[in-house]
Amino acid sequence: MNRIEQKFKSLKAQKRKAFIAFITAGDPDLKTTAELVTAFEGVGVDIIELGIPFSDPLADGPTIQASYLRALKKGTNVKKILETVKDLRRKTSVPIALMSSYNPILRFGEEKFVKACADAGVDGLIIPDLPPEEAKNLRRLAEGQDIATIFFVAPTSLDERIRANTKASSGFVYYVSLTGITGTQKAIAQSVVKQIKHIKRMTSKPVCAGFGISTPQQVKDIGCAADGVIVGSAIVKNIQEHRGRRDLVSKVSRYVSTLVKALNCAA
Repeated sequence: MNRIEQKFKSLKAQKRKAFIAFITAGDPDLKTTAELVTAFEGVGVDIIELGIPFSDPLADGPTIQASYLRALKKGTNVKKILETVKDLRRKTSVPIALMSSYNPILRFGEEKFVKACADAGVDGLIIPDLPPEEAKNLRRLAEGQDIATIFFVAPTSLDERIRANTKASSGFVYYVSLTGITGTQKAIAQSVVKQIKHIKRMTSKPVCAGFGISTPQQVKDIGCAADGVIVGSAIVKNIQEHRGRRDLVSKVSRYVSTLVKALNCAA
């Protein structure tokens, strides 16, 4: 049982939901990324997603795309990100998942990548453009290193696809709460809550929802149905707004803490 599975087991016992925060590794730099990870753990974030920057991502909207370009310009790459995770493991045991397009993994080499992730202390892999049918080798390698492989279910997914993707997932199932790319939305539609409940009837694995969630009220609304809530673009935007300021980490952490508190109220 890896750290992600242990976290959900612990949260279930406490009757709490998971708050999962996404940030782009290397934006504004890897030192700040590491500081944000430890600060987020301090304000109650349960799992951290680190985005591996890529020039042509599949599912990411303009906010995260821009953060990827900033990180790439800083020279951020897979090797440096894994070194950062390894350094973090001396300070924190918070579960860390890497979110990446498949291209950087293919270039690194699947077997080499998974071994490097295990050595660094990575707990999960999220690859938006790699469906389970094409991920058999990666899943096998990851399972051998006790690394979770997390797959997506979309609002448009038919029951057959939901069953396939939830079966293939370990750690948790990632529900995309809107049709389209990452970003923010004004309100959470009741159809989202309904679909989360439908998916949960089809799997015993934790179902966490992301994409478009940015306010405490949205976190609370989603938290009433899902096992966890994922916030990405809104946090990345907050990082950009405080870019260059000495108090960036404390300011962003304060914003994230308001979301965490809203989720705890929903549990």
